[in-house]
Amino acid sequence: MSRDVRRLLIVHHTTSPTLRELFEAVREGATTDEVEGVEVVTRAALAATAVDVFEADGIILGTPANIGYMSGALKHFFDTVYYPCLEETRRLPYALYVHGNNDTTGAVRAVESIATGLGWERVQRPATVTGAPGKDALEACWELGATVAATISPV
Repeated sequence: MSRDVRRLLIVHHTTSPTLRELFEAVREGATTDEVEGVEVVTRAALAATAVDVFEADGIILGTPANIGYMSGALKHFFDTVYYPCLEETRRLPYALYVHGNNDTTGAVRAVESIATGLGWERVQRPATVTGAPGKDALEACWELGATVAATISPV
């Protein structure tokens, strides 16, 4: 791939219609015509690999909040990529979106702790949604996608 095109990786665990809405909003923001030179690649958390991370110039993570924690699938992703990516992906720009029925605090804390350990740099505050997503929540997810894409854009 030419370096005049950057790759944005979205690693997600989309288990419900609500998470599908959030994922779609993030992807739409990341692929907005307002940002040029960014290829968006999406991977389910159970399918994403260290190679996907190595090839990425930025990453967006999406997860439900399950029993006060990130999904097992996203945790599996981190377990798989942590040591291979530990030195090679320092300063990788990242962002996070989380959906929970009641609370997202534990999931956000867990993901941010691991991302900090990897030396990744948060681009903006996580988009957190509890309950059914309203217009503001979907706009926040769109903005998250667009912001990360703009951050890594070569243009």
